[in-house]
Amino acid sequence: MPHPSARNAAAVSFSRRISVLVWMVLFAGRQLRIPAARAFATGSVSNSRRAASASASALLETPKATATSPPLATATATRLRSTLAMETGNATTTEAPETKREYPIEMSDDEKYLFDLNGYLIVRGVLTPEEVDEANAAIDRHADEMIERSDADLRNAKRGTKYSGQGPGRMDLGRCLEWGETDSRVFRSILAHPRLVPVFHGILGKGYRMDHLPMVLAQNKGSEGFQLHGGTIDCNSGAYNPFLAYHCSNGAITTALLGCNVILRDHNPGDGGFCIVPGSHKSNFRMPKGMVDGERYEEFVVQPATKAGDVILFSEGTVHGAKPWTSDEQRRTALFRFSPATNVYGRSYFGHEGGGWPSAMYEGLTPAQKAVLEPPYANRLDRPNILDDAESVEITTRNARKKQHDRDVFGTKYF
Repeated sequence: MPHPSARNAAAVSFSRRISVLVWMVLFAGRQLRIPAARAFATGSVSNSRRAASASASALLETPKATATSPPLATATATRLRSTLAMETGNATTTEAPETKREYPIEMSDDEKYLFDLNGYLIVRGVLTPEEVDEANAAIDRHADEMIERSDADLRNAKRGTKYSGQGPGRMDLGRCLEWGETDSRVFRSILAHPRLVPVFHGILGKGYRMDHLPMVLAQNKGSEGFQLHGGTIDCNSGAYNPFLAYHCSNGAITTALLGCNVILRDHNPGDGGFCIVPGSHKSNFRMPKGMVDGERYEEFVVQPATKAGDVILFSEGTVHGAKPWTSDEQRRTALFRFSPATNVYGRSYFGHEGGGWPSAMYEGLTPAQKAVLEPPYANRLDRPNILDDAESVEITTRNARKKQHDRDVFGTKYF
């Protein structure tokens, strides 16, 4: 039997051999794991990017749709890219500009509340800075077509009142949807803009339509504003005005006529321009004497501060106007007005060339944009409705038997 000391020496020798073997295995494993670890790290970054993208998407309102836009760095795209950089720890990574912008497909509860509360809503950043520049460049090319409201009969404010300014009249520029595919592109986009369509649907319902010919409003420094006007209860006469009226029933908003003010130059506090009396769309009484001209209760009139690219949506049932312009930079906005499918105020939609809007207005329009130019009639009578993607159109109709019955009874396609 071996001596105990010999057994101990053998055990130590065996332990040393095991230790060397373990070290060799670990060293070899480390060499094998380095490329795998690098690959895993790359995969982790990729996964992190996907997680970051999902995280960024969660920050945006849902549900939403994706729409194609020009290859420009949009606010949404920038937000996604900056989030990716933070998640991956690489804030200097340069990535190709995004070509998609994500938009909500429903008017949010917050938007409904604020519109119902105030009678107007500011939708921020609808147009990109590049689109604002494009629209202003188009206006510059047509600037010689502007017409100043210089005659006394055309003035928007009484002389000597707080809305009259220092003398010059407002300048109006029409036909912005008829300037051709290039110059009209940005203005035409407002008809069915994916950021605005869900809000239009929330306020006006499916099948909304353009009611007035749009125009660009321009004011130079000192130019007159526009005394307060409009109102569900007309602010001048005190009579109920069904053509402008606002109401909300069972959670459904209805306004007979919606103003859409597309801001093309910054409106800073005190600059003047669009102003409004929040909450006046729900008023049941005539506006106090002197308030229309700014002589009394001016503290209840708000001039919202906005940036170029913002859009102000306001019920024409909310008393509104414009303050004299004080900025050195010319004020520019594009004013549209929209109505529910069956409502009508203006009559230009059937007054041109034997019927319909001016033919030049239709050139190059998408099906969704064309749908907004339909005359007033009910959705169920083959009216094209813009879908949630703000691009596709669906015809709402009755069954074929009922339509044939109309032909048999009336001799026409529609009753």
